[in-house]
Amino acid sequence: MQLSNPDTFSADAPLAILGCGNMGGALLDGWLAQGLRGDAIRIVDPVPSDALRQTASEHGIPLLGHAQELAETPKAMLIAIKPQMMADVLPGIAARFGTAPLYVSIAAGTSIATFRALLGGAARLVRVMPNTPVAVGKGASAIFAGEGVTAQETALAEALLAAVGETMRLESESQMDAVTGVSGSGPAYVFHMIEALAAAAEAQGLSPDLAMRLARQTVIGAAALADASEDSAETLRVNVTSPKGTTAAGLELLMHERDGLTPLMGRVVGAAADRSRALSKS
Repeated sequence: MQLSNPDTFSADAPLAILGCGNMGGALLDGWLAQGLRGDAIRIVDPVPSDALRQTASEHGIPLLGHAQELAETPKAMLIAIKPQMMADVLPGIAARFGTAPLYVSIAAGTSIATFRALLGGAARLVRVMPNTPVAVGKGASAIFAGEGVTAQETALAEALLAAVGETMRLESESQMDAVTGVSGSGPAYVFHMIEALAAAAEAQGLSPDLAMRLARQTVIGAAALADASEDSAETLRVNVTSPKGTTAAGLELLMHERDGLTPLMGRVVGAAADRSRALSKS
């Protein structure tokens, strides 16, 4: 399903975006780049940024301050508001549109049961966990469709996320916590690795600017190679590691059974996933 198909969204059956901050804005940019017309989008954001105002103006997208201003019933509605706002906003949307739209949520730690309590038990909802690289069309997004969502509606939600990166379907909603810990939070781990690699380079005598440039490009290049190659990450690692060479010396520490990167990442992802589970119960 292509977002630019005339029957996907239209002025009479638009895609509504409820809240358009960093993630919502990144998704919007990706959808526009994929050919989704501005007149087929409605944005509801009471405090839009200057950048959002400009995007809406350039593409002819109605920018509304309240969901009650929506004149048309959305075909799908992306829920991208903060969790603390949902109890105030969603019941009014349910009273206005009922079960007509397909609801798509990108809120971490907010279960389908929670949404149904606010939108009504018959609401059809797809949970999605995207990550910030959707801003450059390189996102990793996992989706789980709740009860009552049709195969066609699931495909529609998948197409929305496929427009800005890779999508994966989950077998159960409980897997969303692990996804949050891996890909949802993962970009921050990689950014910190760049910081750490640059700091290590400085400690070896390189200037801060050179250290950061080398660290950034090393991560960018390695990711691009992994993306382009048919080899596994393990094979790529082995290929670049000469026996008793410099890479092997570094990996001896990085791959330490107790203190290396693998057990550390296990704790990191576990902590993030545990926090996601806690949020879903709060």
